[in-house]
Amino acid sequence: MKWIEAKVIFDSKDKQLAVDLISNLFYDLDLTGVVIESPEIESLEDWGGDAIIPEEYAVIGYLPCDDKLEKMRKFVEENLSRLEKTNGIGCKIIYSDMNEEDWAQTWKTYFRPEKITANIVIKPTWREYIREHDEIVLEIDPGMAFGTGTHPTTRMCIAMIEKYLKKSSTFLDIGTGSGILMIAAAKLGAIKVWGTDNDNVALDTAYKNLIQNRISESSFKILAADLVDQITEQFDLVAANLTTKTILILLEDVKRVLVQDGIFVCSGILETDKDEVLKKMKDLGFERVEILVKEEWISIACRSKRQ
Repeated sequence: MKWIEAKVIFDSKDKQLAVDLISNLFYDLDLTGVVIESPEIESLEDWGGDAIIPEEYAVIGYLPCDDKLEKMRKFVEENLSRLEKTNGIGCKIIYSDMNEEDWAQTWKTYFRPEKITANIVIKPTWREYIREHDEIVLEIDPGMAFGTGTHPTTRMCIAMIEKYLKKSSTFLDIGTGSGILMIAAAKLGAIKVWGTDNDNVALDTAYKNLIQNRISESSFKILAADLVDQITEQFDLVAANLTTKTILILLEDVKRVLVQDGIFVCSGILETDKDEVLKKMKDLGFERVEILVKEEWISIACRSKRQ
């Protein structure tokens, strides 16, 4: 498949804010594979010989070459212009043709081992990493159009899973993508990890990553499904790293797949949407447990209250 690399080179006093706002444009288009380039990154010995330190600040998204391409380009360009007017972020966008093989190589250039909690490290499958003490290492090959797992929404999800998942419990990941949350849950002691996704590429990618991480096939299942439509069992902890709109829809049905007093962790919610999500949780009888905030994103853990 052909893709267009949309590289947004930017200049701003607040670099992190610019990264978040530009990245959000790509996430609004449901593109989860976004690359952040920063010349401030320090190279580590275990990155590998092909690692590159960028010369400019940039955010890169990959647009599929289909009938929606021009609409997507217009959306990005109009919103970059808006960011320049409202936030003073100067942007220049460069488009480049790219096939799937080129895309895969681009990921390998920039994706490196990264510690996302005190005990959990995400490592690309093609890089070396020496595990320290009791660290849990999640090996990921993101595949086409899936994030590396280091986005704030994923970081917070994993932190909450690490905190609330009890050993020998059961876990469900809704919209599993690369399977990273399933892998984290399995390595944290879950005895049964299930995932759903409506994208065949995601199903294949998640399966390969679970096998790469030596997760027993007898302990996991990946289903082709929209949200929880095909789920007939209940789980101790359910996670969903999606969008605010999808989370609001999912809340209507997620209690059905939770055990009594089970924990639901949701992420991918912009801080501006927090009150709307919390109100719906309260209306549906969920008890708020914890809220994490990172940059402009929030993750919420809530409990399915006993009736």
